[in-house]
Amino acid sequence: MPALRLEVFDTAPAPDCSMRPLVEATAVEEAKVASFEQGYSAGWDDAVAAQQGDQSRIRADLARNLQSLSFTFQDARAHVLQAIRPLILQMIDRLLPEVARETLAPTVLDAVMPLAESLADAPLTLVLNPAVRAQVEDLVSQATGLPMVIDEEPTMPEGRVYIRLGTSETKVDLAQVTTDIAIAVRAFFTLQS
Repeated sequence: MPALRLEVFDTAPAPDCSMRPLVEATAVEEAKVASFEQGYSAGWDDAVAAQQGDQSRIRADLARNLQSLSFTFQDARAHVLQAIRPLILQMIDRLLPEVARETLAPTVLDAVMPLAESLADAPLTLVLNPAVRAQVEDLVSQATGLPMVIDEEPTMPEGRVYIRLGTSETKVDLAQVTTDIAIAVRAFFTLQS
């Protein structure tokens, strides 16, 4: 069987060794380097843009999480305050007056001592409620040894005592202090709710 022959449709003349290439080899190398630089620069720009996008997203997520945490803290604080409110108010109503009653005599003594040192010859006058007379009189007479005149005033609150020594007068008013503390605590809980 004869070999198959294919028709040639090429119209170009046969290659001639005297022909020069259309593009110089150095120009091809320069084009390769330029396109590498362009690709590298584009890749670098994309990486920087991606990093900035990531940082913006991280900042936004952090801000959102901190805000959520802040609301959670405020909610927890409000819940705790509401839970302890009845206990604190009962302590103010029951415990604070008792503490004031027990500390009245030592507080009066603290107020009398500076006066007693300066006017040791004058009699000490105490104006107080009859309910606290025994406790105050016992402590002050034992500690100072000063002659005392006690004026009972039934209309005075139990936590208030006027101390007169010579021409000077001092007031111990634990009743008002107790009232002020109770008002401040109630106001605090009113503002928090």
